[in-house]
Amino acid sequence: MIEALKSEEIVEKVGGKFKLCALIQRRLVQLLDGARPLIARDGRTDLELVIEEIMQDKITLEYVQDQETSGSDTPAPAEALL
Repeated sequence: MIEALKSEEIVEKVGGKFKLCALIQRRLVQLLDGARPLIARDGRTDLELVIEEIMQDKITLEYVQDQETSGSDTPAPAEALL
C-alpha cells in the first residue's frame, strides 16, 4: 500500500477524503489520456505518481465559477489544476 495514504496528512492537504478521491481520479484520467507526469516516474505506477504529485503540491483542487452557477452561493464542481 502507498505509505502516504496511511496517514491523514494527504487528506488534510486536499481538504477531505471525497476531494482527495476526486483529485486522484481526475489526475489518473489525465495520465491515462496521455498527460505527462509532473515528477519523475522512477518505476512508479500511475497511482503512486498522482499521490506523490499531491504530496509535493504539484496538483491541487480549485473551485471554478461556472456561468450557470455564478449567481448562486454554491461553488461549481472542483477542477484539477496542473
